[in-house]
Amino acid sequence: MIKEFKNEYDWLSNFFPCVICLNGRIFPSIEHAFQSEKSSDLDWKKKCQEILSPGKIKRDAKKLEINRKEWDKKKLKIMEICIDQKFSKEPFRTKLLETGEEEIQEGNNWNDEFWGVNLKTGKGSNHLGKLIMKKRDRLNNKIF
Repeated sequence: MIKEFKNEYDWLSNFFPCVICLNGRIFPSIEHAFQSEKSSDLDWKKKCQEILSPGKIKRDAKKLEINRKEWDKKKLKIMEICIDQKFSKEPFRTKLLETGEEEIQEGNNWNDEFWGVNLKTGKGSNHLGKLIMKKRDRLNNKIF
């Protein structure tokens, strides 16, 4: 099992540099693209394209006033679009296929039990890990 996106598996992280095109805009990582969708404000979207630190974008996004109900309806689909792009490109495609049948878990210490699994408690839905494994299955022609 891949328990967390560190060391030899850091490339699985949404913070890892990769070009993502979302709604006609180019972003330097999945995190940038994903966070850009939390607001329709063009200045915010531009900031998400220009600030290099995915951590800063994530922190700044927490200050946004968003409609939580609407965001919760669309966030999984947005993440799936980004995951699909990243892992369709090399070297990510080959690296993902090389994980074989291993379970992929986005283990974390920041208490995220939606996208990952809280390593302190072992609890979490692991939606990010599941989306990545779903992409791997599509690459292996196991699902369409």
